[in-house]
Amino acid sequence: MKQQLIQENRPYSGDMAGRPQINEAPAFGAKLAALRKEQGWTQPQLAEKLGITLAAVVYYERQSKNPSAEIVSKVAKLFNVSVDELLGHSIKATRKSGPPSRLQQLTEQLSGLPRNKQKVVVEMLEGFLQKTSKAA
Repeated sequence: MKQQLIQENRPYSGDMAGRPQINEAPAFGAKLAALRKEQGWTQPQLAEKLGITLAAVVYYERQSKNPSAEIVSKVAKLFNVSVDELLGHSIKATRKSGPPSRLQQLTEQLSGLPRNKQKVVVEMLEGFLQKTSKAA
């Protein structure tokens, strides 16, 4: 009599999708996957947001050691992170650790605005600085 193997009935988990990865993901792929998961997006959702195929997302997350500048730029913009951060480059801090200054917070907010609105704010700031430098 053959003995039957009984498998436990486990719920499907999104982390179970696909083949297990043999090699460690490149820095870009690991960061891309981490950012995607932080947003709660699936690979197909990310593919749609980037305007690329699911196969491309899988490739970038698992294998690509040298992604194109275009895809790096798209991903950085989508997740609102710097290209350096996305590629895993470390930037030495030039200031004390702690919360960002008000100016840094405003600069970050400004970088998230559309270009035409950024231009208006920059022009206002430049005008103000010119006036104050003449008065000093």
